Amino acid sequence: MTARTTRRTTAARSRIAAVGAIAVAGALTLTACGDQTNSGSGSTKESDGASASALFAKLPKKYQDSKVIKVGTDAAYAPMEYEEGGKIVGIDPDIAAALGKELGVTFEFTSGTFDGLISSLNTGRQDLVMSAMSDTKARQEGLDDKGKKTGKGVDFVDYFTSGVSLLVKKGNPDNIQNLDDLCGKKVAVQRGTIYEDTFKAQAAKCEKDGKGKLTIEAFDTDAEAQTRVKSGGAVADLNDYPVAAHIAKTAGGGDDFEVAGGQTDAGPFGIAVDKENTQLRDAIKEALNAIIKNGEYEKVLEKWDVKNSAVTEATINAGK
Repeated sequence: MTARTTRRTTAARSRIAAVGAIAVAGALTLTACGDQTNSGSGSTKESDGASASALFAKLPKKYQDSKVIKVGTDAAYAPMEYEEGGKIVGIDPDIAAALGKELGVTFEFTSGTFDGLISSLNTGRQDLVMSAMSDTKARQEGLDDKGKKTGKGVDFVDYFTSGVSLLVKKGNPDNIQNLDDLCGKKVAVQRGTIYEDTFKAQAAKCEKDGKGKLTIEAFDTDAEAQTRVKSGGAVADLNDYPVAAHIAKTAGGGDDFEVAGGQTDAGPFGIAVDKENTQLRDAIKEALNAIIKNGEYEKVLEKWDVKNSAVTEATINAGK
């Protein structure tokens, strides 16, 4: 299970205020419109001949008529989706723009709270959810963390792979390559996240293996944990891979941190679709395969420096 499964119940909500609806056109143009609860009337004009797209005819008539697919997201998770200058930007909006170009429609993003996204899909307020959402069996079946039925399940078109990654000081002075290298050392982490749980599990493993005590310092925000690592007070922080990669690329102009080792506990992120909307689901899958084949998908991942999260083909409900 990746951190996004639980992460939005912690500090992510506090990082960015409510964001307006954003229309994402196939030409990669983003335009702010409306407020958080309304999709707004503004949108970008699709390119001439877009409706002649090879995949356009495979969409349900509803979307052929409107030429708009409404997407729910929680724009508080850089670099996957976040607010910048009144616009929703990031990996997901860029992939959506490439999908829109293939389908001949506009993907119109509206930001809301993460825990309400699936219900907005089930009620028909949104057509898709695209928000770095982990594809899990529980979500496919509409179950809560205790296995209790809470509502309708959803289908996922899996488009991205992510696990957790270690964030270390630039130059990796302690030569950290994996979780086992943390034994006998001190780490920093945001309190109440799945990352803290991962460190706690590793601490127990270090003790069991007799490799030295792993000391964990938990902070209210991930920014505080990062500061601790930067100062040398801790050897590593932990985050979802794309988040860790974004921090390494941007913090201090790229001079403060680097990602150590590979990803741990990797799993798929999926575009969520109502189970009854199979025609839209299958059209999205075909469009994703098309942008993988023509290279537009790879361009997006290169832009955001997350090529390690690429999938080679679209799958449906591959999560566990």
